[in-house]
Amino acid sequence: MKVLAVIRVIPIGTGKPSIGDYVKEVVEVIKKRGVNYQVTPFGTALEASSIMEVSTLIDEIIEKMRDLGVFRMAIDVSFDIRFDKELSLEYKVRRVIE
Repeated sequence: MKVLAVIRVIPIGTGKPSIGDYVKEVVEVIKKRGVNYQVTPFGTALEASSIMEVSTLIDEIIEKMRDLGVFRMAIDVSFDIRFDKELSLEYKVRRVIE
């Protein structure tokens, strides 16, 4: 069973309005995990094997933000889980476009 998730990391108090450099670092953490992902304007969607895998990934993202000097952040996570069929990011996008 695949778990689809969208993660949005919002660094707070960085001293500048842009967070693009932080988003790049989040994407690097996700890439190193080797999960399928898609960057969107308001978060990063990904496919994982379990909620635990997403949780571990979030822990790694938090550590990366701490290493970058971020003292506070908000993290939004949403999940899409189906038991009747296998989901993928590509399938969900294709269904909307077709």
